[in-house]
Amino acid sequence: MQSVLIGVAAYILVQFAIGVAVSRRIASETDYLLAGRGLGLAIAAFSIFATWFGAETIVGAAGAIYTDGLSGGSADPFGYGLCLAVAGIAVAAPLWRRRYTTFGDLFRDRYSPGVERLAVVLMVPTSVIWAAAQIRAFGQIVSASSALEVEVAITAAAVVVVLYTVIGGLLADAITDLVQGVAVILGLVLLLALVANANGGVLGIGAMVEPERLRLLAHAEQSWLELAEEWAVPVFGSLLAVELLSRIMACRDPATARNATLAGAGLYVTVGSIPVLLGLVGPALAPGLEEPEQLIAVLAREHLATFAYVLFAGALISAILSTVDSALLAGAALVSHNVVVPLAPRLSERGKVRAARAGVVVLGLLAYVIALHADGIYTLVETASAFGSAGIFVVGMFGLFARVGGAPSAYAALAVGMAVWAAGEYALGWRTPYLASLAAALAAYLGAALVFRPGGAPLRAPAVIEGFDLPGEPPRRAG
Repeated sequence: MQSVLIGVAAYILVQFAIGVAVSRRIASETDYLLAGRGLGLAIAAFSIFATWFGAETIVGAAGAIYTDGLSGGSADPFGYGLCLAVAGIAVAAPLWRRRYTTFGDLFRDRYSPGVERLAVVLMVPTSVIWAAAQIRAFGQIVSASSALEVEVAITAAAVVVVLYTVIGGLLADAITDLVQGVAVILGLVLLLALVANANGGVLGIGAMVEPERLRLLAHAEQSWLELAEEWAVPVFGSLLAVELLSRIMACRDPATARNATLAGAGLYVTVGSIPVLLGLVGPALAPGLEEPEQLIAVLAREHLATFAYVLFAGALISAILSTVDSALLAGAALVSHNVVVPLAPRLSERGKVRAARAGVVVLGLLAYVIALHADGIYTLVETASAFGSAGIFVVGMFGLFARVGGAPSAYAALAVGMAVWAAGEYALGWRTPYLASLAAALAAYLGAALVFRPGGAPLRAPAVIEGFDLPGEPPRRAG
């Protein structure tokens, strides 16, 4: 076990070395947040794949499927893979042509600075919760590979990922993603081959899967509407995820943005099918696991030689580092670029970079606290995808592709979508809170567009919320 920890530490040191080397090239906010808008097809595709192929797929999905069968993992990799494909087809090129620094810029440009700030308030927690899932997964892998308690491992994970993110920015992340992506693919393929070889081949492990574990519905009482809810969360909830959109905006041209996203989708579904298969046969291969989320690490420790296991564990941890790096960087970009910088318009480029790095530290601490107290990785990921994303999806898609509605519509959709989801999820116990929040956000957006239509006599709000525009006021654009 000590050799495993030493190997993993060496892997992390290499990551840090790359980050330090790249940090010397960071001279502006665009360099730090968008890699100077210079990502090519191969690096961008592997970066998109590695960013999304993190804890929820490697650790969380395998653990959920171990416990609940195929119904526990319908969202990942298939739902998130579909989300990436739709993003490549419909969103990538149009968004790239806007030349934004963050996705928050769309809400200012299309609606108003107040809508921009409200959108940031809803998007940043998503990044923090997603980062928390990765930190927890990091801790689970380190704990499974050593004698460390999970809480101690999570603490160590938080320190590593925050420092790693602060140093290099998106360019360092993208460069290491290429290496990480190849390492993860080779590691999972090797693990599957060894597990199959030890159990009668692919047909042998296929025969070990109990038929009832292949059900799409979790139980007889689950409706198809509830199944649609499970797919709607990853597809609609993550289509405009800022971690993905930052990669798209960092590409060198719109064609690269589109093709890299589609290639990342293909890689994601193909490689993500391996943890699905291992999760299905997990109860037969490793019965009675107290921590199902440690399944992949347990199988790797049993079937890989020490050196190969060190490389595999390092690859898994690197993939998680990539994902949490992206989440913290995307959240910090929204806070610094869309909140802090407008309040300090004379801030230098280096000052903007320092603000973004400070944001990484603060959000990293929040993610650490959430990771310590979370019930599981998969639950965190689903919460991250659903939190406030119904309104973000509706407002963002109208902002990109239509001229219907203005600031009042955006306010209504963002507020109503969040309120309906939170009420349905935590207070009323609805089985399909996300679908309800999507419908409510869309209705609120179109309803406000009718009430506050151009040329009409819009109602005036009775009070002003400090920092936000009044419905009915014309959008205020940054100079």
